[in-house]
Amino acid sequence: MASSRPKRIGVLTGGGDCPGLNAVIRVVTLEAIAAGIEVLGIEDGFEGLVEGRFRPLGLRDVRGILDDGGTILGSSNRSNPSHYCVGHDSNGDAIYENRVPNCLQRMRDQDISALVVIGGDGTMTCAQPFVEAGINVIGVPKTIDNDIEGTEITFGFLTAVQIATEALDRVRTTADSHGRVLVVEVMGRNAGWIALYAGIAGAADQILIPEMPYSIEAVAEHVQQRVAERGSTVLCVAEGACPIGGEPVIKLVDPTSPDSIRLGGIGSVLAHEIESATGIESRSVVLGHLLRGGSPTAADRILATHFGHHALGLLLDGQSSRMVARVDGMMTSVDIRLPAGKQRLVPPDHNLVRTARGVWTGFGDRREKGR
Repeated sequence: MASSRPKRIGVLTGGGDCPGLNAVIRVVTLEAIAAGIEVLGIEDGFEGLVEGRFRPLGLRDVRGILDDGGTILGSSNRSNPSHYCVGHDSNGDAIYENRVPNCLQRMRDQDISALVVIGGDGTMTCAQPFVEAGINVIGVPKTIDNDIEGTEITFGFLTAVQIATEALDRVRTTADSHGRVLVVEVMGRNAGWIALYAGIAGAADQILIPEMPYSIEAVAEHVQQRVAERGSTVLCVAEGACPIGGEPVIKLVDPTSPDSIRLGGIGSVLAHEIESATGIESRSVVLGHLLRGGSPTAADRILATHFGHHALGLLLDGQSSRMVARVDGMMTSVDIRLPAGKQRLVPPDHNLVRTARGVWTGFGDRREKGR
């Protein structure tokens, strides 16, 4: 059922920072003001909604921020209002409370009748109680991981791929100069989109992703072949990649965070295993948060602006509880409940996997090129 046009909206950015967030804030604010709608920025994601940290957004606030990385509103990935940490008991264990009622009251006090939430699957999950309470929530999908269900691409992803590609280009010259194996580890959690795209663009000899567990024997065999052919080799590895029958390398477990298990370290482990198996000097590079930071590429500025424009358009059209999406190259929207608690993974038979195999890129198995 369509809802009436809001008079005042709240905008927040949740989860990890991502190139293009400010582009969305900018276009939503500019178009809302043009339509006679007031905009309140909510600081530090849902944490700011719980604690009542609001500030008006006007023309001056969003001037000159299109090319800025990060978010002018701040963000937090520890702020699920339904499961909000309010302190610790005598044993040091976290104490959680449901603060959704408090958030709803703060919205009533501020006369906020709709929310634009910019974030990933965690942010969309946090938004569900507000949808159930009758608040019109419009979601704008962002993540460098490109793993949100319901949309074929998210802004921030193309910037991350560009940075990872440049890193692969740079380490290749070092690998060639010293006859080494270079393993480049990229982010992505349990999804291999960054590794797949950057690996192809950066001509990695092997791409290892979580969706396709690898055989260390096959990896070592491929390394030896490449080194024999040209003296060095480069691998692009997603942080969630793991061997057949094994588990991902866990960097940290933090039970107080919605994203409690943090992956990382597979690059170092793999480099050690490759050197032990082949006798060839192997080094690893972890790109980590370099992929998140800095100015968005032109493509991500355009995509983020397009997403934000479409989000405000949904509100003006009276649409309710939708998430902006791009499907088959076209802008559309899906039910905001669709991506909650889900992750869009790389299908092992994806056309880019087949493309990579066609240029002899390995995936940690012994399948022939083009297969």
